[in-house]
Amino acid sequence: MKTAIINPKIQGLQPSATLAINERSHRLISQGKDIFKLGLGQSPFPVPMPVQDALRRHAGEKDYLAVQGLASLRTDIAAWHHERHGIAGDLTNIMIGPGSKELLFLLQLVHDSILTIPAPSWVSYEPQAQIIGKRVEWLETSPDSGWRLDPEVLENACAKDPNTRRFLILNYPNNPTGLTYDSTQLQALATVARKYGILVVSDEIYGEVNHRGNHVSMAQFYPEGTIITSGLSKWCGAGGWRLGYCHIPSSLESIRAAMCAIASETFTSVSAPIQHAARAAFGHDPSIEIYLTNSRRILSSLGGWLAHTLRAENVRLDDPEGGFYVLPDFGGLSEALAHRGITTSPDLVETILLETGVAFLPGTCFGRPASELTARISYVDFDGDSALKSIEGTPANTEIGIDFLSQICGPTVEAINRLRDWCQKLS
Repeated sequence: MKTAIINPKIQGLQPSATLAINERSHRLISQGKDIFKLGLGQSPFPVPMPVQDALRRHAGEKDYLAVQGLASLRTDIAAWHHERHGIAGDLTNIMIGPGSKELLFLLQLVHDSILTIPAPSWVSYEPQAQIIGKRVEWLETSPDSGWRLDPEVLENACAKDPNTRRFLILNYPNNPTGLTYDSTQLQALATVARKYGILVVSDEIYGEVNHRGNHVSMAQFYPEGTIITSGLSKWCGAGGWRLGYCHIPSSLESIRAAMCAIASETFTSVSAPIQHAARAAFGHDPSIEIYLTNSRRILSSLGGWLAHTLRAENVRLDDPEGGFYVLPDFGGLSEALAHRGITTSPDLVETILLETGVAFLPGTCFGRPASELTARISYVDFDGDSALKSIEGTPANTEIGIDFLSQICGPTVEAINRLRDWCQKLS
C-alpha cells in the first residue's frame, strides 16, 4: 500500500490543546495520579432542569430539520437578543450549528479575508485558519490594558494595508484572560472596524457568564458588520449537546447563504431533540435566571480569591470579569524559575503538573511567546451541581468566603493552594 499523502495545509496540525490536556489528565488519573484538571474550559454546572425536561419531552423527534435550524428556536434566539441587547433581527438572521466552533470554522471558510486576532486568543481560531489556508494576523495586546485589543493597534494594522479584507474575531468575556470589554471600548473598536469595512465576529459564548450580568454586545455599535456567535455550552452547562448559533445581520445575507450551502453538504442539521429542547433555554423561566445568578456568584468569588492568592506570590493577574479563566504571568518569579531551568511557559506548566498534579495550559497555546511565562488556568474542577444546591436560598449579597468556597469548590481550591505552595518553595 502506498504511503498516505496528507494535505500540506494540515501537516503538523496537532489536536486541540484544551482537549489534549483533558485527555492527558484522564490518563494520569487512570494511572492512580492525583490530578487537578484546570486545563479544559468546561462549565461545571448542570444543564438547567427546565432544559433537561424539554429534552426528555422531545426525545422522540427524529426528522431532519432545516439546515438553518428549527424555525421556532431561531425565533426565540432572535427575540432573546433583542430583549437583552436591543439587537434587531428575526429568525432569518439566525443559523443553528453543531456548536459555535463549527460555525466559526464555516465563517472563516466562506469569507475571503485574512484572520485578524488579538494575542492572546482561544486555541482553535488559528488552527481553523490553517486548515482553510487563510493567512493569520496577530495583534499585540498588553497586560497593562487587561490584554484587550487597543483600537490604535487595530487602526495601525489596517492603515498599513487598507485594501486588505479582514476577519476580526473578538471574544469576550475572554478565553484565556477572563476579562471583558465595556461600551466605551467596544464603540472605539467599532469606529475602526467601520472605517475599514472589517467583518467582526463577536464570539460571545461567555456573554451570559459575565460575572456582573451586564454583558454588552459589539453588534450594538457596529450592527451592519458584526456577526455574533454563541451557544449553550458555557452558560447553560451543555457543552456536550453541541448546539451553537450565529446572529448574522441582513446586510451580510450572502455569508449566511454560503454557510447554509456548505452545511447542507456536511453536517446537514443539528440533532432534532437538542434543537427542540434548546427553546427552553431561551424562554423566560425564572429558575434559569436564578441558575445564572448563582453560577456567576460562585465563579466571581472563586476567581477573585484565586487572583488574590496568586498575586500574593508575585504572580501578575487581574480579577476575572467573566467566564472561568485567568491568564497569570509568572514573570515576577523568572529568576527563581531560571535557577530551576524553567525559562518557557511550556516548561513551567509541565514542571507544575509533574510536581503538584495541577494541570493547565501554557500561554503559547493562545498566541503568547514562550519566554513570557504566561499560562491559562480554567478554575472549574468542582461539582457544579452540588455547589449550586449549597448556595440555594442564600441572599444574593451574601459574601462567599474561602471557607464556603473550600466546601463547594474543593478541588479547585486545593489546586490553587498547591500552586501557591509551589511558588513559595521557589524562593
